[in-house]
Amino acid sequence: MRETGWLGWIWFAGIMMIVMGSFNAIEGLVALFRDDYYVVTEDQVLLFDISMWGWITLLIGVLVALAGGALLSGAAWARVVAVVLAVVNAVAQLAFVSVHPVWSTIVIALCVTVIWAVVVHGQEAVVAAPGQYESSQHH
Repeated sequence: MRETGWLGWIWFAGIMMIVMGSFNAIEGLVALFRDDYYVVTEDQVLLFDISMWGWITLLIGVLVALAGGALLSGAAWARVVAVVLAVVNAVAQLAFVSVHPVWSTIVIALCVTVIWAVVVHGQEAVVAAPGQYESSQHH
């Protein structure tokens, strides 16, 4: 398969997943070690106590960042994992939207962009085996 300009979207998706995952991990760590940082009232959407939410966010963050790295490697399985984790991350941000609405909205929008990039342009990330490109030019 020849490389096209759309491959940049896959790179963008992988890098954004690493960034989003890192931010999620930081949010989770803050929730674990500074539980007074996030103020949550009983009428807000957050269903867990802050420590539980911190662990969940930390785990999602690590998984999202790892999936972003795998996406950059061109692994075919990473596309599926990236889409699934971007969906999970977007849904998880709904629990955080009442605490930080602007930040959650930005992350959800980035997740949607990552999903679009991977689903629409994921095939661009397939790396041809050595010699395959040269032999396909002669046909």
